[in-house]
Amino acid sequence: MEYVGGIRSGDPLPVTYQEVVAVFLGTHTPRLDDKNRVILPAKFRESLAAGLVMTKGQDRCLVVWTREGFTEYAASLRNAPQTTEKTRAYTRVLFASAYDDVPDKQGRITIPSQLREYAGLTRDCVVVGADTRIEIWDAAAWDAYLAGTEQSFVELDGEVVPPGTTS
Repeated sequence: MEYVGGIRSGDPLPVTYQEVVAVFLGTHTPRLDDKNRVILPAKFRESLAAGLVMTKGQDRCLVVWTREGFTEYAASLRNAPQTTEKTRAYTRVLFASAYDDVPDKQGRITIPSQLREYAGLTRDCVVVGADTRIEIWDAAAWDAYLAGTEQSFVELDGEVVPPGTTS
């Protein structure tokens, strides 16, 4: 048996650190400035300081991940069969519309024109914490989305939340 740093090869590694996953919560209402930048909520900035990836999301919003989060998501997509048309279509659009960025010192990120147009972003935006990702919506689109899904939110609890979990 070979020893490396006091650990025998083949033995499980001791836990010396705890993986920390960024969890984004809340609804925030920044404005798109004249340079097409949006300021991220202060409580999101530390998690995104090393960089982020933004791309098209579902329901005409933008999705923002930490670089690490996007890397993990991309890795999970590699497990999907590339021989299926739906997988190819989804991954093409996702990766073709992805942009990486690093927030400036004020926590602002620039929204590329292709993504602004896709999400219909105007001056008033909504930044939504959505667990391990952030969504950026046009304020009017977010209000319409909420109005249309408020009742189904209650009804979906039984379908989406795993059994045994309390809400």
